Amino acid sequence: MSTNRLITILLFASLLFASPIIQAKISLPSVFGNNMVLQQKTNAAIWGKADAGKAVKVTVSWNKINYGAIADANGNWKLKIATPGYGGPYTISISDGELLVLKNVLIGDVWICSGQSNMEMPLAGWGKILNSEKEIAAANYSNIRLLQAEHVTSNFPLPDAKVANGGWQECSPKYIAGFSSTAYFFAREVYEKTKIPIGLIHTSWGGTVAEAWTSAESLKKMADFSAAVDQIQKVGKNPSPISYEDKLRNWVKITTDKDSGNQSGTMNWALPVLDNWKGMTLPTLWEEAALKDFDGVVWFTKKINIPKNWKTNGAKLNLGTIDDNDITFINGVKIGETTGYNVERTYPIPANLLKVGENIITVRVFDSGGGGGLYGNANDLNLTNGMEKILLAGEWNYKVGLNFKNIEKKPYEENGPNRPTVLYNAMIYPYQQFSIKGAIWYQGESNADRAYQYRVLFPTMIKDWRQKWGQGDFPFYFVQLANYMQVDQTPSASAWAELREAQQKALALPNTGMATIIDIGEAKDIHPKNKQEVGRRLALIALAKTYGQKINYSGPIYQSNKIEGKQIVLTFGNSQNGLKTADGAEPTGFAIAGADKKFYWAKASIKGNQIIVSSDQVANPVAVRYAWGNNPVCNLISNDGLPASPFRTDSWQGITFGNK
Repeated sequence: MSTNRLITILLFASLLFASPIIQAKISLPSVFGNNMVLQQKTNAAIWGKADAGKAVKVTVSWNKINYGAIADANGNWKLKIATPGYGGPYTISISDGELLVLKNVLIGDVWICSGQSNMEMPLAGWGKILNSEKEIAAANYSNIRLLQAEHVTSNFPLPDAKVANGGWQECSPKYIAGFSSTAYFFAREVYEKTKIPIGLIHTSWGGTVAEAWTSAESLKKMADFSAAVDQIQKVGKNPSPISYEDKLRNWVKITTDKDSGNQSGTMNWALPVLDNWKGMTLPTLWEEAALKDFDGVVWFTKKINIPKNWKTNGAKLNLGTIDDNDITFINGVKIGETTGYNVERTYPIPANLLKVGENIITVRVFDSGGGGGLYGNANDLNLTNGMEKILLAGEWNYKVGLNFKNIEKKPYEENGPNRPTVLYNAMIYPYQQFSIKGAIWYQGESNADRAYQYRVLFPTMIKDWRQKWGQGDFPFYFVQLANYMQVDQTPSASAWAELREAQQKALALPNTGMATIIDIGEAKDIHPKNKQEVGRRLALIALAKTYGQKINYSGPIYQSNKIEGKQIVLTFGNSQNGLKTADGAEPTGFAIAGADKKFYWAKASIKGNQIIVSSDQVANPVAVRYAWGNNPVCNLISNDGLPASPFRTDSWQGITFGNK
């Protein structure tokens, strides 16, 4: 090495150590960043971390005020900034000696969007909403901003949330495709009617229960959850030495070993002999067909005929969505397997596997809870070579391989999302210093079997969020469960009806609103595709109650009843200019009962803002129910097309009473 080069290196090193390079030590939570929305007309909190004792200065481009804070001994700092009415874009400059600038910031209204899979349901992918491609292509709204929370659980409150896409992003086809469709259509309607920039913080998780989204402090006041919360906090401090993954792996091995279709390690039913196999029409969830309340392994098989000139190169088997997991075979040869209830199944088929004439497709379906089976759209169930298509919907044969009631229970997931308070801790708590306008919520399916409990739990969660945010009774608008499952031929008890009733009772809380969607559900899809209308109905509530627009946001509302001989007269509110039906026919969905509590379908007629209900089978009626079922056929609407919410006039004990 030359002398001059050595001198240069030593000189550089001396300068490096003598004069440390100054770097910004400020870090901000994930809710702050470029493209963000700050709540208008409030004192919005901004907080973060810096070196202990460091002075942090904040300036904003919408006023000339200098804001400052001193980081405490742990490096935490926080200040509040006065925000004007909506507008922008602006910049926020934060300095501890080194400058950090947040750009393209809007002032507007921020909405928290939470719940389970129907809130999570994206425009594309497994969501496949109505007109998905068209809606995505048209989603260019620079004044609607999106923040997507990642799925995280925690036994204790976390200081920050994990987010996707690098943080806040402008609404565009790139970012909207995987975002909540309900939240987007809500925001689009509100923005188009008000021109106020909208920030959406989407923090939801499919298949989750309401208690997971509620704080430990509030749940400990409910006897049903107090012990579970204590256990979660105990496990958080002393986790099991055996991981959940190992426990689950061992349990799955048991389910495979005990499967009758798998003998001595060989999947013998992949090419079945159809002895004692039964018939089932697919696609469907098996709990709606012949296997009610069944969790386990079921094998499905179907024979198909390949024509002589049918091209086998490039052939694919499409099975749509399967709840939960599958292993799929053709002519006894495995062609693929997939894990996940919301994943489309498409399996390439080796060209030499298909043969002219008879071929056998077999699908082993594993379902650990809830619905099970091939449940997608009928058109998605097919065999294709790109030019020709063989439709597979219709009659299949099935046989039970294993009923999970006959083996040990699935291991408890110590880190899973369906535990009290763990989603609140990781996906709600981190946002509760951030100023918001309100919240929208779509959840309840996972609590339906405990509907009476939900009467207390749901209002507890709403009050919990409001107390923690410290913004008073901010708007909280939610979606009532849609119609789903098979239509009842006779009036029947229904857990889903009882859950809808529990949701409606939450309207007793101030500044709440409920979007009724009993008319746009789908019998065979728990995720109805018309999310445009769901978002619009939520937006109608917000536009009327939050933004002061003089519009109707609700269907007819049951008020009272009066027994008049063999008839019961029902009176409705929000029925200006009378009531009507969606199809112009007589009102449907009404059932009537006497003191024996046995309900019969009723004849109903409209008279002004009243409906007169009767049945020849009930001489002395005492109670009426409307749209009371999993998937009721009902048609009562307001003049502008909004449906009446399900209701009952009785208070007889329901089928979910006492469930915990």
